[in-house]
Amino acid sequence: MENTNQTHHHFKIFKPYGCLSQFVQEKMKNKSLLGDFYDFPENTMAIGRLDHDSEGLLLLTTDGMTSHKVRNKSIEKEYYVQVDGVITQEAISKLQEGVEITVNGSKYLTLPCKAFALGSEPDLPPRGKNIRHPKHGPTSWISITICEGKKRQIRKMTAAVGFPTLRLVRVRIGEIYINNLMPGDVESLPNIEDVLNC
Repeated sequence: MENTNQTHHHFKIFKPYGCLSQFVQEKMKNKSLLGDFYDFPENTMAIGRLDHDSEGLLLLTTDGMTSHKVRNKSIEKEYYVQVDGVITQEAISKLQEGVEITVNGSKYLTLPCKAFALGSEPDLPPRGKNIRHPKHGPTSWISITICEGKKRQIRKMTAAVGFPTLRLVRVRIGEIYINNLMPGDVESLPNIEDVLNC
């Protein structure tokens, strides 16, 4: 049987803040697109998405089957989240157990997830746009790992426990890490299925 990985191409990108997770501009919008950062092969698609105001690891592929595997609930997605205020263990526990958010106008209970406070600010590149002035109070960083992906889920989860999200950066998908990529950087992933343990 032919190895499809030899006929398809896979990539990872650090999607910058303000960039859309797509290749085609939407009407009435003037934001950067994925194709602005790299000359991707024809038929390259983003696997899932990150909202324009979220950053970090985004995978791309020319293979629809690979896209389907990565979006499966068996694949973890880890985010570093800067929140407003000093996160409490009570809030962390609620996130771990699942919280009620609104999805498409209906109440939804998120699945149990991994969550913990980061001891210090993670080593991430500056966002390029100020989060807010320090005089408005303290902030803290947490790690949240989920296996689902409802629209703006992480932001809704932290808001539900009283700590609104200020910055959201995806740092891992499966066993693929953002590592030392800078915003806009692209790397080829020749063995994406091996790395994802598909």
